[in-house]
Amino acid sequence: MLFNNKTVLVTGGSRGIGKAIAMRLAKEGANTVIVGKTVEPHPKLEGTIYTAAEEIAPLGPGKVLPIQGDIRSEESIEHIVKTTTEAFGGIDVLINNASAINLAATEQTEPKRWDLMHDINVRGTFFMCQACIPWLKKAHNPHILNLSPPLNMDPGWFAKHLAYTMSKYGMSMIVMGLAEEMRTHRIAVNALWPKTTIATAAVQNLLGGDFLVQRSRTPEIVADAAFHVLRQPSFECTGNFFIDEAILQQNGVTDFSGYAVNPQQKLMMDLFI
Repeated sequence: MLFNNKTVLVTGGSRGIGKAIAMRLAKEGANTVIVGKTVEPHPKLEGTIYTAAEEIAPLGPGKVLPIQGDIRSEESIEHIVKTTTEAFGGIDVLINNASAINLAATEQTEPKRWDLMHDINVRGTFFMCQACIPWLKKAHNPHILNLSPPLNMDPGWFAKHLAYTMSKYGMSMIVMGLAEEMRTHRIAVNALWPKTTIATAAVQNLLGGDFLVQRSRTPEIVADAAFHVLRQPSFECTGNFFIDEAILQQNGVTDFSGYAVNPQQKLMMDLFI
């Protein structure tokens, strides 16, 4: 088991892509830390940090630790890192998956929506990295993985949803800058983004409902791609903007039909692809 005795901290880990990554790495022996705000059942959101932990616990020999946290708060970030390191003695991998989305045009973007996206996507990601770096410096093969898109300065991506694009590109700029900053410490910093839409709560509730879900892939494709990124030597694999399908192809996967929610439907390309 490649991740035996390693500790993986996943923000936004109670459902969707975050939970799928935690489950995949738990199968490889990792201790997993599930960070999220949802502790009580929500009518529109599947699961809580505790139900996610119950699903993850039987998958491997590692332990799972659910932590209620809000990465918009410095105090919460400090609590997350302190609780993780007290439980497991360190941090080997940080997955910055927590994210907020709103695809409104500029005239329809409310200040509270702008603040939410930038506070979670950019500020939260930045300070989660900052808080984990001292522990990652001590790890054997340390990785930071942001769920953010390749940087593409095509104006079309900014015109459609300027506030959201700026926030997600902010996460990607963290990858670009931090990979170089942390190179001497051999901490890998990479980004991962799906080629197609992924069947998550955001797709179901905010973007396209069941119509889009049926044309999406499951979160497991991103989780499998993350596994292949995170098993690479950190000093050789950093500063990359990976696409899930491409990573899997490089690792011998040729049939992607098993990841489709509905193989009979044409897949929808994700944003920024």
